[in-house]
Parts: sequence; structure tokens; C-alpha cells
Amino acid sequence: MTETVGCGQRSGSVRVPASKSVVHRMLICGALSKDPCSVGVDSVSKDISATSECLIGMGAGLSQTVGRIDITSGVTRGGECDVCCGESGSTLRFLIPVAAALGKTVRFRMEGLLSKRPHDVLTNELMKHGAVISQNDDILTVGGQLEPGDYTIAGNISSQFISGLLFALPLLDGDSSIIITGKRESVSYIDMTLDALRDSGIAIKETPEGYFVAGKQTYRRTGFSEAERDWSGAAFFLCMGAMSVKGITLDGMNMSSRQGDMKVMNILKDFGADISVSGSTVTVKRGACRPCDIDAGDIPDLVPVLSVLMCAAQGRSVIRNAQRLRFKESDRLASTSGMIRALGGDVDVTEDGLIINGTGKLGSGTVDAVNDHRIAMSAATAASICSGDVVIPEAQCTDKSYPGFFEDLGRLAVD
Repeated sequence: MTETVGCGQRSGSVRVPASKSVVHRMLICGALSKDPCSVGVDSVSKDISATSECLIGMGAGLSQTVGRIDITSGVTRGGECDVCCGESGSTLRFLIPVAAALGKTVRFRMEGLLSKRPHDVLTNELMKHGAVISQNDDILTVGGQLEPGDYTIAGNISSQFISGLLFALPLLDGDSSIIITGKRESVSYIDMTLDALRDSGIAIKETPEGYFVAGKQTYRRTGFSEAERDWSGAAFFLCMGAMSVKGITLDGMNMSSRQGDMKVMNILKDFGADISVSGSTVTVKRGACRPCDIDAGDIPDLVPVLSVLMCAAQGRSVIRNAQRLRFKESDRLASTSGMIRALGGDVDVTEDGLIINGTGKLGSGTVDAVNDHRIAMSAATAASICSGDVVIPEAQCTDKSYPGFFEDLGRLAVD
């Protein structure tokens, strides 16, 4: 579908959906548990559907009803299955180690650019410990039996690799260690994994080098747990609010969340936005609109929408430490710069980020979102400071993380 987003400031209230980062973790822990449990989730994105379907293929009993996903039985050990993880990097990277720990042969089918994204840092380490892994085009096959031991992984490539190991190693017959080398990035995502494991009865001990994981542990997740709302999805509307005199209000947000993308609040403060918080309600209005210097090491998913926000400032903004964006659903340094240029903005791509020369406004145009949900939603956000319409072909790519995005956007007033 093609979405045409009219120009003008937005105002009103939005309630964003549950965090897919949180839901991924809750579902995996639930499917590894010996007890039935349920996850409260108000909408199901394509990525969450991918995790659900993969867990079902691996033997779990999952069913979806309005407002919840029920897990009636867990994944099984051994056996073979074919599953599709769509374009979800989280699904694939979390479940590769889990499949190997369960001694299953699982053939993961990957869609979009997922098969081109780097996984070898994880798979090579797993193969040193008994896993048998191969890739043929868009099929990645995991087999063998993972063994306990010392796992060494770089901390600056993907926190998903570390999370995958944290899910898997408690299932093994002996103790293991995760040794993290180099600078650690996206640490908040690892913290979210640790929270989910702790809530499921799994004990992980932090060490100076990384983590100690005792083997022979049993997942115990019971009852109903509501997934908190998504700060990644909220960021688009918060940035719209920061470009609006009347502002935008978000309700139901966890102000003590471990989600890394909650750091958008700190960036909005630096930007000079007018922010007020009351309980779980956040209101953001236009303020000083200052250019910023942003370290994106822990918030890579925010780069596209923050780039739009920086166009609303007059002056030079720098986004750095974002080289990992070249290996997302698109090369997000290229696709973000392409979006801004398509709307008449001035942006330069650097080795590890972007330089935005903001003028306080953008023009109009058609944005090729290159099947990347965050580019499509960022382009819609940009309409707040555009002089004309923003046209987004194939805008249904937002279903990957936020199926109701354009419906929520349409409920806002346009000034």
C-alpha cells in the first residue's frame, strides 16, 4: 500500500503497542518453561508472529486470543523441524543457540535481507561447542548438541548473540561462561534478557568478563504477564511532539523501563523539547530545537527518526557510532540519508554515522523505504516539518514492528 502523509504539525494522544523486544523474550522463556503461562500483548507484529511460529515448530503449544498469547506446552528436545523466522533477526539469533542446546535439527528459513546479515560470530562459536551449522542461501540449518564450556563473543557486534547464549546455556548439562571481548554496546537489551530469565527462575551470575551460567536449570514461568509498551515505537510520536507547538501525549509508558530506546527522552531534553511526565503519561511539545551530538552505540534503532528530528534544528548535528546500521533490514545509513535527501534535507554519510545540516524544515517528496519499517515510520514523522505531502510506497512494511502505526498517526490532529 502507498501512504500519503499530509504536511503539518501533529497533536493529540497515542497509546503505542507492546514492546516486541520484551515480547520476544517473554515468549521464549515461556516456551522453555515446564508450566503454562500467558503474555499480555495488544497487537502482534510480523516479528512476534515469526517467534511464535518458530516456537510452535519446535514443539511448543501457543495460541493467540484477543490481548494475549497463551503458552500451554513447551518446546521439545530432539527431532527435526522446518520453521520460518521471516526478517526477524531477534527470532533467528535467539533461537539458533536454543535449538542447538535442545539437540534439535532446525532449518530456519530467512526472508528479506536477513540471510545477508552477519551471524558467523555466533555460529562459529557454537560450532566450537558441538553445534553443526550450515547455510544454503536463505536456509540456515542448526543441528548437533551444544556442550557446556567457555563461550567467547565480541560485545560490539550484536547483543542478540549474547542474549541467545543466555537463553540456551541454562539448558545444558554442565556449567558455562560467556566471555565478552571489546566494548559492550546495546547493554540494555542484555539487561532485558536477564530480567526475563530472572522472572523465569533462571539464575545468571555476572562476572568481570561476562556471565557465569549454571547448567541443569529449569525454566519456571507461570501465570499472566503484561508486556510493557514499546519505547522504540513511542520514539516516532515523541519526536513528532518535539516538532509540535501543541504537542503529543503518550499514555501507559513504563518510566522505569530497561528498554534502551527510552534514551530518546534524554535526547529530546538535549534537543530542547518541552517534556512533562505524570505517572505513566508523557507529553512532549516543541521547545528550543537545538542541534545535537548523538552517540548511537546503544540506540541504533533510533537513528532514522532522530535524523529527522535533527532536521528540525538549525545547525549541524552529528550521529556517530552507528556503523552497525549497515546490516539491518536495510543499510540504514544509506536509507536514512536517502529519505532525508528525498525530502530536500542536507545530510552526509560518514564512516560510522551521519551529519545532518538542519534548516528547521523539509520539503516534500516520495520516500523509498526499501522495505524497512523504521524508514517508513521516520518518513511519516518527517511530515511534521515538511512543506508538502510525504508519499511512502509499500508502507505496509511497518507491520514488522508496529502494525497499527498509520491508524494511530491518522487519529492525531494536523495543524
